[in-house]
Amino acid sequence: AASPPQYGIVLDAGSSHTAMFIYKWPADKENDTGVVSEHSMCDVEGPGISSYSSDPPAAGTSLVHCLDQALRDVPKEKHVGTPLYLGATAGMRLLNITNPQASDAVLSAVAAMLKWYPFDFRGAKILSGEEEGVFGWVTANYLLENFIKRGWLGEWIQPQKKTLGAMDFGGASTQITFETRDTIEDPRNKVMLKLYGQEYKVYTHSFLCYGRDQVLKRLLSKILQAENYQATVPNPCWPMGYHKSLSLSSVYDSPCTEKERPNLALNTTITVAGTGNWSLCALHVSKLFNFTTCSFSRCSFDGVFQPEVSGNFIAFSAFFYTVDFIRTVMGRPVHLPSDLKDAAKTVCATSWNELLQKAPKLEKRLPDYCAVSTFVYLLTTKGYSFNNHSFPNIAFQKKAGETSIGWALGYMLNLTNMIPAEKPSSHKSIVYNYWVILILLFVLTTLTSLVTAVCLLRRSKSSAI
Repeated sequence: AASPPQYGIVLDAGSSHTAMFIYKWPADKENDTGVVSEHSMCDVEGPGISSYSSDPPAAGTSLVHCLDQALRDVPKEKHVGTPLYLGATAGMRLLNITNPQASDAVLSAVAAMLKWYPFDFRGAKILSGEEEGVFGWVTANYLLENFIKRGWLGEWIQPQKKTLGAMDFGGASTQITFETRDTIEDPRNKVMLKLYGQEYKVYTHSFLCYGRDQVLKRLLSKILQAENYQATVPNPCWPMGYHKSLSLSSVYDSPCTEKERPNLALNTTITVAGTGNWSLCALHVSKLFNFTTCSFSRCSFDGVFQPEVSGNFIAFSAFFYTVDFIRTVMGRPVHLPSDLKDAAKTVCATSWNELLQKAPKLEKRLPDYCAVSTFVYLLTTKGYSFNNHSFPNIAFQKKAGETSIGWALGYMLNLTNMIPAEKPSSHKSIVYNYWVILILLFVLTTLTSLVTAVCLLRRSKSSAI
């Protein structure tokens, strides 16, 4: 009989919200690739834990609803043996820069809450951008069985598959990670991994302040600056007919914009009105990247080394949501860079009323699709240098089968040592092999005798005539 499944829980504490993932796998197969799957998930109500800096205990309390769900989703007898992890990403990285005391207090409050539960709590920490990138890459390739797989005789097969590059786009940072044969000129971008006996040389970089929400703040800052902080400011990246009054504090409350903070009272409010002009919007968005300095043979932007992109890629999180909006709401395909550019132009040129009619459920994020589509276009083409040849190799998807792609699964696989460095020995499948061979011989003999019988029968019939 199959052994009862094992479970593991990871809380992904992102900058804009926290998600809990519960994974399960057959206990006797834990070193196989692709066998861990998502059992269930839960979205924590409210903002990310980094926004509780002034009330750390509330960060802990916010998790109760999902943790209570975990008590129900994981069978009671398994609670004690179920590892529980919390990993925080760029929202907490930023808080840790601004106010390390507050960031420690939030993590402590969260850890205190997690310890209340019967699970095997194994720590709450802030991941580095490199960890976030690499674990996302591990998740995608693990789920697609690109590392290793079981052959039909139960033996281990190293598929001669290439690994997939991974592109993640969160609220406060964005990551690009891929296997490369080129020299990785900056040691900070190089990760050597040994998985199932194979060596992988992986390039990774995380761009802090290049996540969706921080990009939007930085863009507003550029637009306000260009218009000299007048009482009313036109915003070419918002749709015509949309306007909003915002305080300077909401734009300059982040380390990503503080260098541009004007000498004005932060409680000043400015009315910002959409003008829906793609080319002007793209001009402002392109100012978020610095392409002028590079001390390596080649760079993506901001002086960061990047080899030429190679192989297939999977782009998830906000990359997926942005392209999915273009495909479903705007009804446009995204195969080439020009498709993305044309779609961004169309989104920017669509009035607020028309957008609302197309997608009333998305009201909260709707005004930003023009800017975000434009950003994704410039990031992939100018930033990472995807072109007509390589861009079609990007798959925009958020799941592999029923499991969400992101760093959480790779993080758990690593911390529970479920991906061995060495190739698993096939000795446990030897007995199995003999059975398979015996069964095959039996089937073969049966077939042979059947065929012989049929032939003999036919011969006797024909001789009877």
